[in-house]
Amino acid sequence: MIQDLELYEILIFAALSLAVLFFGYRIKKIAFFIVWFLIGINAMHYLMPIINENVSAVAESELYQSLLPIAGGLLLGLLGFSIEKVCVSLSALALVMLITIQYFGTEVPTLIIGGVIGVAAGSLAVMLIKPAIIVASSLAGGYGLTLVIFSFFPQINFDVFYWPILAGISAVGAIFQFSTTKKIK
Repeated sequence: MIQDLELYEILIFAALSLAVLFFGYRIKKIAFFIVWFLIGINAMHYLMPIINENVSAVAESELYQSLLPIAGGLLLGLLGFSIEKVCVSLSALALVMLITIQYFGTEVPTLIIGGVIGVAAGSLAVMLIKPAIIVASSLAGGYGLTLVIFSFFPQINFDVFYWPILAGISAVGAIFQFSTTKKIK
């Protein structure tokens, strides 16, 4: 999915992921917009084959092919900007589901288990909102950067290095955010 993007789009994706990774809590409204924008774009990339199959005008138009993912990202981004607690909960759920789909597949039992874990993570995130925002934004930024790394270096074995790279990048972001936001409520 990210491999299908143009270089400038990957660089924008990387810059947004870095901003969310290191400054997610400080710019939480913007971070929510960015996280949900990225989720919207990714979701639209999964939905585009279905849309193309059912709407021939979209399938034949290069403009629609470019604009629909951006529109999906903007719609979800605006939702993320406006409803903080719901978005913290849904961000946790979405991150769990993205990781579930990316790493464990899309079989129904896997999705159900991922959904249950995601709902639990979302509920916990609302109860612990500041640490949850920091951890969720670090994971979202780490996830984005991990995808960028694999798109720039396809020779890296995804099955072996996905989790260590994601965990390492996310941990660096979380430590940075926790250490720089001690006095911010």
